[in-house]
Amino acid sequence: MNKITILGTGHATVTRCYNTCFVLHTDTTQLLVDAGGGNGILTQLRRAGIAIDSLHHLYVTHAHTDHILGTIWIIRMVLSDPHCEGQLHIYSHDKGLLVMRTLCQLTLSAKQQARMDSRVVFHRLTDGQEFGVGDIAMQCFDIHSSKELQYGFRATLPDGTVLVCLGDEPYNPLCQCYVGQPDWLISEAFCLYADRDHYHPYEMCHSTALDAGRVAQQLQARHLILYHTEDDHLDTRRQRYAAEAAQAYHGPVYVPDDLDVIEL
Repeated sequence: MNKITILGTGHATVTRCYNTCFVLHTDTTQLLVDAGGGNGILTQLRRAGIAIDSLHHLYVTHAHTDHILGTIWIIRMVLSDPHCEGQLHIYSHDKGLLVMRTLCQLTLSAKQQARMDSRVVFHRLTDGQEFGVGDIAMQCFDIHSSKELQYGFRATLPDGTVLVCLGDEPYNPLCQCYVGQPDWLISEAFCLYADRDHYHPYEMCHSTALDAGRVAQQLQARHLILYHTEDDHLDTRRQRYAAEAAQAYHGPVYVPDDLDVIEL
């Protein structure tokens, strides 16, 4: 069964939920996408019933703290746990790999670092590159961020289902050739358009739920998933964000909470 386990749904400074990251599952493959900003990733994986030793693939979109720092904890656990078998394959661009390697060198023990070459494989990605992750056909793309080098991706699952992750900044039309007509579109929605004067998403190069709905309609996405939001309104977030996106988008809108599972 193809599904997504949403481990975190919040933006960088949330305190009431975890930072944005998720696991993409097929019958034979699990791909962790980003890992949040700390060792909370270990708690979220435990709560989701996903064992560290079952994870062999990690995709890192960019080097902002709320996406990359949790990866060091994943690497540490893989290097420290004698029961972990196989290798951890990490996929990212030059900047992401540099930051992860540097943090490992600065923070992991000599014993852990000595196991790095045999247990962790770093895969350098370039814009537009196609590659396989287990039974998932992937293509990464530069989202043309104005702040930080960041790669989104287009994933084609074994049954032909296409999932596109736009990263955590507004959609850039330069990415059109990678993202058109997906079955599932994953988009950030920093806040509601109705709350833009309070949260100032555009000054921070982020989108609103209404913006995400407009993009999903433009790209002819069959389903829309919103995350990377503020955490001041978790009790009403699902209803309010979905309703605002639906003003522009006519398909199903999913606004998950942490640990929700979405069947694809």
